[in-house]
Amino acid sequence: METQVDIAIVGAGMVGSALALALEGSGLKVLLLDRGPMTVKPFDSAQPFEARVSALSEASRRILQNLGAWEGIASRRTSPYRRMHVWDGSGTGAIDFTASSVHADVLGHIIENRVIQDALMERLQASSVQLMPDARMELLRHSGDDWLIQLAGGQAVRTSLVIAADGAHSAVRRLADVETREWDYLHNAIVTSVRCAHPHQKTAWQRFTDDGPLAFLPLDREGDLHWCSIVWSCTPKESERLMAMDDNAFCAALGRVFENRLGAIEQSDPRVCIPLRQRHAKRYVEPGLALIGDAAHVIHPLAGQGVNLGFLDAAVLAEVLLHAHKRGEHLADVRVLSRYERRRMPHNLAMMGAMEGFQRLFQNDSLAVRWLRNTGLKLVNDHFEAKAVFVRQALGQTGDLPTLARV
Repeated sequence: METQVDIAIVGAGMVGSALALALEGSGLKVLLLDRGPMTVKPFDSAQPFEARVSALSEASRRILQNLGAWEGIASRRTSPYRRMHVWDGSGTGAIDFTASSVHADVLGHIIENRVIQDALMERLQASSVQLMPDARMELLRHSGDDWLIQLAGGQAVRTSLVIAADGAHSAVRRLADVETREWDYLHNAIVTSVRCAHPHQKTAWQRFTDDGPLAFLPLDREGDLHWCSIVWSCTPKESERLMAMDDNAFCAALGRVFENRLGAIEQSDPRVCIPLRQRHAKRYVEPGLALIGDAAHVIHPLAGQGVNLGFLDAAVLAEVLLHAHKRGEHLADVRVLSRYERRRMPHNLAMMGAMEGFQRLFQNDSLAVRWLRNTGLKLVNDHFEAKAVFVRQALGQTGDLPTLARV
């Protein structure tokens, strides 16, 4: 059995789902397929936090609001934060960022990935987008001027345009032979949620250690502001040691490295250990093919920017495709798709370069480099306008923003 559509989006994660919603109502026949069930899980506000969270920028919030998904997110669980405090654990340098410095209410929102995903899927199930759950792709090949996606069980999808939104280990990218540049950070990230003795003050905390950055991101469980999501980057050997600890020993070790800024760590949810690897596709587009989100680029979780880059990818690609469709252009034409690549690749590379620079700067043990970074932190912290530039970038108020992120 063969299904024919104008656009096939492979991967119904947060970014693929956002793109599908952005194309709704265009007159294009859009299919969103995923190997998972594509269901919405019941939500209980008292349930434990999911280990994986995202730090959504204001630009991402606008995109989700314009797609009709923000209401579903807000009705579940969100944790806005107004301040960010960053300090060098090997020195005296520190810097504070506040939303009020640019007359904003918040710097962003910490939200569980599951919450974002379910709100998007809720919208999709009520939309005109065709959904194909439990679809395991076995083959991707050219068939005349189209792509043919062969699925397990004998189903097939024929389309002129395939969008790869299937994550860091993208099957579409692999089957289409899209080359990448990638390297291992030789670090793992331990992620979980912890309860601290003192409330987090709606502040995102980040300490740079000799082994890697440690972030405490504020969470809100029914008004309880003692919870934080942690992302602890460390060497594989150290992460193995930490993962083997019982909860009490882990909480004690975590508190020491965090300098007990929020008092003792009283409780920890189950831990997840994630290898850190940076990856970037050499091209985002080919004739009849485009990559978005983690299928195109994976960046260090240092500033929690990965999903924000992905949502901007989705919004820009939708804008390019909708404009081309109105003009009667062939959407699979690489000249059309390259408009998306030209707008997104420089921004993504700049963000990846900045995160790589921060990672290298704070991993350097040289006394001269330590002095330089601590002096730099102090200088920037004393410079109101310099900090405001960082805040506006974090909010997503600068650069070539798509319409979905502006209004």
